[in-house]
Amino acid sequence: DYLDNGNNKMAIQQADKLLKKHKDLHCAKVLKAIGLQRTGKQDEAYALAQEVAALEPTDDNSLQALTILYREMHRPELVTKLYEAAVKKVPNSEEYHSHLFMAYARVGEYKKMQQAGMALYKIVPKNPYYFWSVMSLIMQSISAQDENLSKTMFLPLAERMVEKMVKEDKIEAEAEVELYYMILERLEKYKEALDVVRGKLGEKLTSELQSRENKCMAMYKKLCRWPECNALSRRLLLKNSDDWQFYITYFDSVFQLIDESWTPPPEDEHSLEGEVHYSIEQAVKFIEERITEESKSSRPLRGPYLAKLELIRRLRYRGCNDEYKLGDPEELMFQYFKKFGDKPCCFTDLKVFVDLLPSSQYTKFISQLLEVIPLSATAENEIALPADIKALQQHLCVVQLSRLLGIYHAMDKKQKLTVVRELMLRYRHGLEFGKSCLKTELQFSDYYCLLAVHLLLDLWLEGEETAVWQCLTLLEEGLSHSPSNAQFKLLLIRIYCRLGAFEPVAELYSSLDAKHIQHDTIGYLLTRYAESLGHYAAASQSCNFALRFFHSNQKDTSEYIIQAYKYGAFEKIPEFIAFRNRLNSSLHFAQVRTERMLLDLLLEANISTSLEESIKSMSLSPEEDDIPWKDLRDNRDLTVLFNWDPKDRDISEEHRKLSLEEETMWLRIRSLTLRLVSGLPTLSHTIQPKNSEKTAENGVSSKIDTIRSLLQQLEAAVDSGKKFLEQKIQYPVLGPPPTRMAGFFSNGSCQCQTSLFYLVSDIYELDTNGLEDSAEIQERIGNSFKSLVERLTDLFNKCKGDLIEVRDGTLKTHPNLLENLVFFVETISIALWVSSYCDNVLRPFKSNLQKKKKKKKESSVAMPPVFTHFLDYVAELQTLTSNVIDHIKGLEIILTALKLEELSLKDTLLLQEEKKFTKTVQGKVQSSYHHSVQEIGELLKKRLDTIKKLKI
Repeated sequence: DYLDNGNNKMAIQQADKLLKKHKDLHCAKVLKAIGLQRTGKQDEAYALAQEVAALEPTDDNSLQALTILYREMHRPELVTKLYEAAVKKVPNSEEYHSHLFMAYARVGEYKKMQQAGMALYKIVPKNPYYFWSVMSLIMQSISAQDENLSKTMFLPLAERMVEKMVKEDKIEAEAEVELYYMILERLEKYKEALDVVRGKLGEKLTSELQSRENKCMAMYKKLCRWPECNALSRRLLLKNSDDWQFYITYFDSVFQLIDESWTPPPEDEHSLEGEVHYSIEQAVKFIEERITEESKSSRPLRGPYLAKLELIRRLRYRGCNDEYKLGDPEELMFQYFKKFGDKPCCFTDLKVFVDLLPSSQYTKFISQLLEVIPLSATAENEIALPADIKALQQHLCVVQLSRLLGIYHAMDKKQKLTVVRELMLRYRHGLEFGKSCLKTELQFSDYYCLLAVHLLLDLWLEGEETAVWQCLTLLEEGLSHSPSNAQFKLLLIRIYCRLGAFEPVAELYSSLDAKHIQHDTIGYLLTRYAESLGHYAAASQSCNFALRFFHSNQKDTSEYIIQAYKYGAFEKIPEFIAFRNRLNSSLHFAQVRTERMLLDLLLEANISTSLEESIKSMSLSPEEDDIPWKDLRDNRDLTVLFNWDPKDRDISEEHRKLSLEEETMWLRIRSLTLRLVSGLPTLSHTIQPKNSEKTAENGVSSKIDTIRSLLQQLEAAVDSGKKFLEQKIQYPVLGPPPTRMAGFFSNGSCQCQTSLFYLVSDIYELDTNGLEDSAEIQERIGNSFKSLVERLTDLFNKCKGDLIEVRDGTLKTHPNLLENLVFFVETISIALWVSSYCDNVLRPFKSNLQKKKKKKKESSVAMPPVFTHFLDYVAELQTLTSNVIDHIKGLEIILTALKLEELSLKDTLLLQEEKKFTKTVQGKVQSSYHHSVQEIGELLKKRLDTIKKLKI
């Protein structure tokens, strides 16, 4: 009970009491171990658990408790050893055998699972156990590296095992038939699979609607049996003429048959599935009949009308539309709008077919649609508004189509602003219809507000600075009426980040309440900006959220797989495993892991712990690269933001490809930087000078080789990054956010960081050669120090300027200054880590020299120049960092004193309501900047303290 309530200390005390009375109570020992594990005493817990495990317990309580403990330790492989021992001692226990099978399933030991399944079946001949064994064979075939092996050994064996059951008439459940089908499909025995589905066994396929028909259809397609495909889809459409997937199959098969000049056999049936349509005339007639049928049905169906448009599109593509008199697409779409225009799906239905309209007809088409919407104007010159929700939905559909057809894009600035005002007026009027909506429901008119914001974003991209503030104002207003509208939140997140304000974003993102996989698909919106805008605490938190999901996924997926075995959902098992692999090789996972470690070093190394301890606690090693570069998967959802842009302005496949390329390059640079930093402590073991045999033994010389090789890789990665940026790619404003790579190169951090790592190599050389004959190296190190200070000063100059600037009554922000400051802090931190390595090398040299001085009792022992160089360099670093801290204080003072509300919001067209939101928005940006600057300043002060300690 104490453990369940989280009172671990009491649990440990109670277990101790018990153990005093009963020394050998295994279960109490394990429960105590669980308490120890949960209070962070992993080693003690493990030792206790091993004591019990070594006795190979067979009582259920101890076994269950040990299983819980090992799972919490993330050591599922230990559970298998437990049950292996238990099964040996109690060979006929069904329970222990099944626990052993599940333990193997957790660690993916498919061969042992197959054996455990058969052993179970021998003790208790139940079908599920037999099929567990069969499924384990399929899993061996899926995981086998050698495709040939899986086709010639594992799958045929699985097939034989199932056939045995079929012959003995022992197949009982649907899952078993599914499994048989799965094996045949993987063996590409499509004909046999079809026979199974169509035969007596197929009758068991009942859990999913049309499961049997769908499987038949899949096999007909694989076998290119188009007559059957056609007849089956025709038959299914007669049953339900609204099932879109069957229209697609129907059209595909008709045109395949036409291309093959297929004709029906004279006497027999057309096909196994009945009558076949094999000409365009038949298809046209069939679709017309569906529309006639629809007009008689009790509820309106969209399928038949859209099918007609689909048929026109296909005929056009083949260049033979005109002779079939199917009607004019424009007229058909108009009729469709009249019938379904008040449904939210009308826009997405028509969106697919707008390319059937000639561009010269766009404006006419939109006017035609507007004419049939019942809108009423109350007075002269006023905007005509809808009287009910139906009319509002119809009007919204037309507005969305106007945006999609590019009508708004063609307008000039003045016209766009007029449309924005009209849309907002319609939005506010539409709120009346949603007065009774719950907080969790969206307002009917929300899309008006979103569309207005999209128009303003266009203006902002064209250089209209005030537009972006108006975007934020309208979105905040929208959010106040519709607090759970995810689109408002996502857009606010994107725009605030573009302006460099991270503070409001963290709150917005957490209110989205992202669940499970969304941490991977939309998490990039948060993790891309947190650290780069100077919100270090929030960055740590957002990385933790993401990483927690990825780590727990490992554990959770095993549980799903086990449940799938228990309930016979065999076809789901490969899906779960593919899902797990997809997450393990997620680009976002690799990025967050790398950035999180860099961030930890930035916040802790040489501040609260030494660099060496920090690196040790992360178990980082410069030789190891744990990123699956070849298999990286881009799981980001780049279309999560709605948009109504025409194709040429929308995010394209090319954009996705380029964005993935850019993200991977940036990840490579970051990961190499991290590994180079993690190599610094491995070098700082002082070496006996000039004793080269010994250095090789120390294993340190191989460490410098690792660092030099990483440095070459970094140079190569930087070069490819620069080449990539020469393309000057512009992603759509709502497309993928660009990486920090461009800033990293242009502000000079890149050159600073690389030359710092080159300096490490030089200092190492000085360390091995000694001070006597190393004038040239010392000279080189001296020059490096000088040029580093110059470069760092340059970088600081790129951080100067005001973050918020008021020009002619409008606000302009300079978020790039923030990003540059963040890069400056990072670069100065690397400079410090390198300097303390330098300090470690020079200090022993100096003390040796001083000893010599005392011995010779001469004051004339010359000090090598490298000491002076180093001391000057440290002094300059100190001055520079103090200057940056002063600059940051200045920024803080300006930001505190800036009275934004006094900005006479010149655009008097802003309503009182809007002014309130504008004030909120500007306040949020100002406060976010203030926090960023504070956090950066705090961190720099800590770094300055470390610099002051650098005295040889």
